[in-house]
Amino acid sequence: MKKKNKLLKLLNYYPPYLGAGVKVVYISPDFLTFRVQMKLRWFNKNYMGTHFGGSLYSMCDPFFMIILIENLGDEYIVWDKAAKIDFIKPGKGKVIAQFSIDPNTIDIIKKEVSEKKKILKIFHAEIMNEENQVIARLEKTLYIRKAGRLKNKKLL
Repeated sequence: MKKKNKLLKLLNYYPPYLGAGVKVVYISPDFLTFRVQMKLRWFNKNYMGTHFGGSLYSMCDPFFMIILIENLGDEYIVWDKAAKIDFIKPGKGKVIAQFSIDPNTIDIIKKEVSEKKKILKIFHAEIMNEENQVIARLEKTLYIRKAGRLKNKKLL
């Protein structure tokens, strides 16, 4: 529980998140789910008065990677490889995103890495408005392999 609380505090005081108004509101005890929100403020509005696209992407950036690092353990290296975000409709008010990976997928990743040595895995998430409408879709590609002598350098 201590690690979860430290990570929650670290993420919520991370300067890019403070600057964008991003807030991590939930981390599951098993680190398999993160929920993030961002309210529309004067400092994260774009020219059209809606959420700045960079802030929308920023609120999604590290979570699939963190989930994998925490659940695969020190035996694995995990890096972001690519990302794509599709803006569906303007973001107004509070926006919410949830990032989850089920335990079965973690087991599949371990098996695939064991067989192939390194893999690319694609994950998806949606950013929703307060009316539960999709405003953006995210696709993240992560590079995963056994650590060998290299290790992930974690903050906690």
